[in-house]
Amino acid sequence: MSTYLRRAEELRACVSPHYNCAQSVLVPFAEAAGYTAEQACAFAAAFGGGMQTGSLCGAFTGALMALGVLGIADRKNVVAITRRMKENHDGTLLCAELLRKNAQAGGERKPHCDAMVYEAVGIVEELLLASDA
Repeated sequence: MSTYLRRAEELRACVSPHYNCAQSVLVPFAEAAGYTAEQACAFAAAFGGGMQTGSLCGAFTGALMALGVLGIADRKNVVAITRRMKENHDGTLLCAELLRKNAQAGGERKPHCDAMVYEAVGIVEELLLASDA
């Protein structure tokens, strides 16, 4: 297991404070880039819960921020992560739709959101490794 994924799992397991999906994706990569967890949490505070409105998935927006702090937020990588996550979720990255589909399938919210975070972390890490090649 990668250190990025391990750190995201630690954050998702923490009850107090609660780390939203965007923070849980961003923090591991931001720390590697020299930011503190507190700084990364502040950057991503408004992006959990689909920007607190059920809009764009927090795990996805956290991943985009991670690409930025890692210096790999070029069009190719942004398109790649968008395409991959949409393909994995019936073409949507909207938090409210993802949660609705999950609930209709009998899923619980936290495990669904945890899985979205871990997926986003994995894709960002793959893109980071490919950028070093």
